[in-house]
Amino acid sequence: MAGGVTILIIVALIVLVLVLVRFKKLKHEFTAFVLIALILLAFFSFNLAFKGKDISVNNVSDIENVIKTYFLWFGNAFSNVKDITAQAVKMDWQSNKTT
Repeated sequence: MAGGVTILIIVALIVLVLVLVRFKKLKHEFTAFVLIALILLAFFSFNLAFKGKDISVNNVSDIENVIKTYFLWFGNAFSNVKDITAQAVKMDWQSNKTT
């Protein structure tokens, strides 16, 4: 049920962005695209960060825990990308020469 409500909220936000941008037409279409991309990124990253975890936002301390968990997950994701990039740079990319 919560997933359906979340999707409904995201669709409503996207429609709101599109309606607001239509008033400015071509001038702000790029801004709308960026906002929609950020909304979708946030939605999917929250789904990945809290997959399999029972979260609640009933009080301020719960919200603080959700925010801490999300940003720790996000920081670890960037750390993993950094480690993979460092390992790729260290690899010997020369062709195998057998003489």
